[in-house]
Amino acid sequence: MADTVPNRVYLLMPQAMILAAGRGERLRPSTDRCPKPLLPVRGKPLIEWQIEGLVRAGFDEIVVNGAWLAESLEAFLAQGQRWGIPLHWSREAQALGTAGGVVQALPFLTDPVFAVVSADIHTTYAYELLRARLERWRDAPATEGADQSLQAHLVLVEDERYPRDFSLDGEGRVTPPVGRAGTYGNIGLFRRSFFTSLRHGENADLGALLRNAVSRRQVSGEWTAAPWINVGTPAEWQRAEKLFEGV
Repeated sequence: MADTVPNRVYLLMPQAMILAAGRGERLRPSTDRCPKPLLPVRGKPLIEWQIEGLVRAGFDEIVVNGAWLAESLEAFLAQGQRWGIPLHWSREAQALGTAGGVVQALPFLTDPVFAVVSADIHTTYAYELLRARLERWRDAPATEGADQSLQAHLVLVEDERYPRDFSLDGEGRVTPPVGRAGTYGNIGLFRRSFFTSLRHGENADLGALLRNAVSRRQVSGEWTAAPWINVGTPAEWQRAEKLFEGV
């Protein structure tokens, strides 16, 4: 797949993709008839919290992928009118994985740098930080080798309930876990070129791509102390309600 921007009018609108195609097996039977991103936390669907945070931070265009019960998700979100932004749908007959889903959606992701977040996390992380970094990456001249060598930027969370995925070195580059280590918070910034090794329609997860890029020192990162939960089990769903009370 060529690393090219699709042939349509190119607008410098900060873009984000929300990954929302998963089945939510561990949350059954709740997800048998309701797509996981529409499960409510504090009276609002998980994905709506994400959209509001991204729009508030200035992401002007959002892409959402869907597979399991995608019709319900699409009926709720429509084309983004209620948030005043264009919202595009990337439909998958079967979920293509976290990386495969992004590749499938590349025709909508016209910016050479864009954010990718998961629909099933709940957090108060300030997406304004990611937006500011996006602008720096997008506007940096090609002569700035340090920035141009980076293919992804990850937000890392410290929580003993979750796996220790990565660490950060003294230069802010992501490394394999050593010493202080944390979880990839399913919030990141990516260049289109990060995904060019995959074929359109290929089922692939982000983890392997990230580990390869980390081994080449092509990934930067940041720690966040913001409350964060991956709502993957009934217990985490209940914990999300309690953790964010009063936030």
